[in-house]
Amino acid sequence: MIDPLYSLSGFAVGLLVGMTGVGGGALMTPILIMLFGVHPATAVGTDLLYAAATKTGGSLVHGFARSIDWRVVGRLATGSVPATILTLAALSHFNLSGEAARNLITLVLSVALFLTAFVLVFGGSIVAAYRARFPELDPQKTFTNTIIVGAVLGCLVSISSVGAGAMGVIALLMLYPQLPIAKIVGSDIAHAVPLTLVAGLGHWMMGSVNWAIIGSLLAGSLPGIFVGSYFAIRIPERALRLVLATTLFMVATRIAYDHATTASSIFTAFSGRAVP
Repeated sequence: MIDPLYSLSGFAVGLLVGMTGVGGGALMTPILIMLFGVHPATAVGTDLLYAAATKTGGSLVHGFARSIDWRVVGRLATGSVPATILTLAALSHFNLSGEAARNLITLVLSVALFLTAFVLVFGGSIVAAYRARFPELDPQKTFTNTIIVGAVLGCLVSISSVGAGAMGVIALLMLYPQLPIAKIVGSDIAHAVPLTLVAGLGHWMMGSVNWAIIGSLLAGSLPGIFVGSYFAIRIPERALRLVLATTLFMVATRIAYDHATTASSIFTAFSGRAVP
C-alpha cells in the first residue's frame, strides 16, 4: 500500500534533489524521524536503501552520458565499503531499538547535518582556498586521500545516512581539480550506489528497514526528481542551496536539542539530581 503522506514527502525531497543535486539523505532521514516519528535506526536503514534505488537511476543517466570516472569511484569504494562493514559490525553490538543506539545515531546525524549545511554555504570558498594553497597534488597522495575520504563517508553514512552528497562532491573537487564538474557529480553519485546498498543491506539484516515506507517514498521521489531537474536551470542554484542549508541547520539544531534533552533526562533519572 502506498501512503500518500510518505509519497508527498518523497516528492518534496526529490524536487530539491533534482534542483540542487544534494539533500536526499540530509532531508529524508530527519523527515522520517521528526515528522513521522520513525525510530532513528529504522529511518537511517530505510533511507539508505531508498537512496540506493534513486542513486542507481542517477548513475545510469551519468553512465550513458559518460560522466563517471570509474577510477575515482573505485578508490572511494576501496575506503568506504570496508569502513561501512566495520561500522555495521560495531552497530550490531547495539540494541538498535534501544536508547544507546538512538542517542548515537541522533548525535552523528546532527553533526553530519551541520557539516552538510556548512559545505553547502562555504563549499566554493573552501575549494578555492584549497586549490590556491595546493595548486598541484601529488598523485600518490591523491590516491591515498581519496581512500581516506571514502572511509570517512562510509562511517558517516552507515550511522546517519548523511554525507555522501555535498561532502563527497566538495572532497572530490579538492582532490581532482582537473575533472569537469559533471564527472565529479557523476562519480559521487556512482560511488553512493555501493555505499548505500551495502549499508542499507546491513541495516536490513539487523532489522532496521521498513520496506513499505521505501515503496511510498519512491512513488513520490522519482517524479519529484524529474520535475526538479526540469526547473533546475530556471531557479538560481545559489538561492536554493542557501535555503537548503538554512533548513538543514535548523533541523540539526532541533535534533541536537532533543538529543541533549534526552541525555539530560537519562542522567537525572540515574543520578537523582538535575544537570546544572
